[in-house]
Amino acid sequence: MVKLWIKIIKENRIAKQTEVFRDEKFTYALFQEYISEGCYALDVSTPVIIRNHIMQFAKYNVVEFKAGDFMESVDFDKMTVENLNR
Repeated sequence: MVKLWIKIIKENRIAKQTEVFRDEKFTYALFQEYISEGCYALDVSTPVIIRNHIMQFAKYNVVEFKAGDFMESVDFDKMTVENLNR
């Protein structure tokens, strides 16, 4: 099961948040798709996901995307993605 909590952080406060739930086994091959689904719900662009992001998520169950990880300009400090299905 996939359970992700995606938070938009602005000035050290949660500005927006959403959860991504899917009734399927989590796979890193679909990580970009999970993030895109959450970003669509939050009405923000999808960040560029590199291997380092996936490795950080795999090791710590959380990953942060800074404003520089987005192709478009964003009006928040960071976006965090946390695995709720540990």
